[in-house]
Amino acid sequence: MSLSRRTFARLAATGAAVAAFPPAIAQPAKTLLLNSNENPYGPSPAALQAMREAMAESFRYPDDAETALAEAIARVHGVTTDEVLLGNGSSDILRLAAAAFLGKGTKLVTAMPTFESLWSHGAASEVVRVPLDASFEHDLPKMLEAARGAGLVYVCNPNNPTATITPKAKIRAFLDAVPPEMVVLVDEAYHHYVDSADYESVVPLIAKKPNLVVARTFSKIYGMAGLRAGYALAQKPLIQRLAAHQAYNAMNLMACVAARASLLDNAHAVESKKKNREVRAWLAGELEKLGYRTLPSEANFFMIDVRTEVRPLIQAFRDRGIRIGRRFHAMPQHLRVTVGTRAEMQRFLDVFRAVR
Repeated sequence: MSLSRRTFARLAATGAAVAAFPPAIAQPAKTLLLNSNENPYGPSPAALQAMREAMAESFRYPDDAETALAEAIARVHGVTTDEVLLGNGSSDILRLAAAAFLGKGTKLVTAMPTFESLWSHGAASEVVRVPLDASFEHDLPKMLEAARGAGLVYVCNPNNPTATITPKAKIRAFLDAVPPEMVVLVDEAYHHYVDSADYESVVPLIAKKPNLVVARTFSKIYGMAGLRAGYALAQKPLIQRLAAHQAYNAMNLMACVAARASLLDNAHAVESKKKNREVRAWLAGELEKLGYRTLPSEANFFMIDVRTEVRPLIQAFRDRGIRIGRRFHAMPQHLRVTVGTRAEMQRFLDVFRAVR
């Protein structure tokens, strides 16, 4: 729909400008993006409607919307609003954790490979990278040994880039063994996609663990990666330490109202998970027929063992209009691929057959 400035001004003056925006989400015409673990089904219809309705209020600061979202998150998790910190995506939470708990003379302990954001945020700290074990799980005993004197321990579960989980019993034992002065940040960005009975969120443990921070995001199952919405859960003293490094109004109005609406529309998340599971299983089967193994995935992406250096393949896909995950130093023969729609993954599979 084409709007002149004069027409838009007239619509805005009557409060009708919101209705002029089409409900559909513009998609790239050519390039297929399978590189950032985004939800191809987009945000909840309720989230889109909430943003349309809030557009007319965009001249207001988001204070009330932030309060409403924090209250909704607290209800979902059975915590108080003092135990919730909103963030500009969960990457914002990771940045705050680095600012609050790391610095010169401190140590960050992480897995290898894992989500690397904290490595750059905690650049002044010593970064200890502990390789995953043979099952592609966090090697928690070795991480615990390495964590002596650490300012922060980072556990991504399910892990990015492997999409594997570290079992709940091992996580619980690790959290029980960690000294109380050592902060543990568990990143649960892909929590909603997990089916395994051997996994559990550690959010219920916050009440007993004053050194535990859990990061969540609306970027994945809720399809809001471009809006930037996330949050941290922890006991009040840790929340206060994180908040001390955050700018005021960290989230914008559209992100706040969309996130709150998403929490109230569980059906969309359930359907996204179902479609993801079905397409992922189908593609894994097709790849197996071609002789390629994928790591067991509990997320909306997976890794393929291509048995060769991945950089030429990544470029070959890019040349054909498909972006897939980058090369990971610790796993140079594994491709990380986001699970798109069935049609998108058919396109991926056709190219994979052509370049292998």
